[in-house]
Amino acid sequence: MSTITPSQYQALSALGDDTFVIRLLDDAEYNATHDAMLTRTLERIEDKKADITHPDELWIVEHQDVYTLGQAGKPEHILYHTDTPIIKTDRGGQVTWHGRGQLVAYWLFDLRALDMGVRDLVSHAEQAIEDVVSDYLPDSLIAKARRDAPGVYIYNHDGDMLGKIASLGFKIKQGFSYHGVAINLVNDLSAFNAINPCGYAGMPMAKLASYGLFDDSKISEFIAKFIKNIRARHQGLVALRAIDE
Repeated sequence: MSTITPSQYQALSALGDDTFVIRLLDDAEYNATHDAMLTRTLERIEDKKADITHPDELWIVEHQDVYTLGQAGKPEHILYHTDTPIIKTDRGGQVTWHGRGQLVAYWLFDLRALDMGVRDLVSHAEQAIEDVVSDYLPDSLIAKARRDAPGVYIYNHDGDMLGKIASLGFKIKQGFSYHGVAINLVNDLSAFNAINPCGYAGMPMAKLASYGLFDDSKISEFIAKFIKNIRARHQGLVALRAIDE
């Protein structure tokens, strides 16, 4: 992300190793990133057939502004057109926005090697977001996933949902995952006004910077915590919590 210094990029990259690769992409054009992610996944699928294995990868991305429409996405969830491009893609889910100030993370994992099902992948992703986002919320608020609509939401302790802070959309191909999650950190939320976010009309969106404990200076720290949380889950060191009804 543009607010991260070269030394911070180096430190974040060093959180990975030859068993768990961290890749950082700034100002990333969507199609080029998607093509690289898909190519890498297809290479891993073919190599595994020849008993050649590669480490899983976590890509941390800040995209150029773009709307993406999932493979079953309905155009009617695009309420009006802007200058921002709209790209059809092969992930699950409906329409969303990616762009500056938002953290996108792509899970390039061999789920079978991890003995992880799709529901496990989604729950680990949601719970990693809950864990890290909660570090930057006041005590009066909580970050929580919900069964009826994938993603992570901000609630107050009266049970009122204030907004959706993170969206999910994965693709699984022959047991390998790609695509992932988008977390609103310091981005302009007005971009979501042109769509029904994730296909939900009237869905309020939230960003972490709105709650007083987060700003640009904490982005590198947030990413480091997020990477460490996901890696611990990848290593089997963090068990899934029970999902609230």
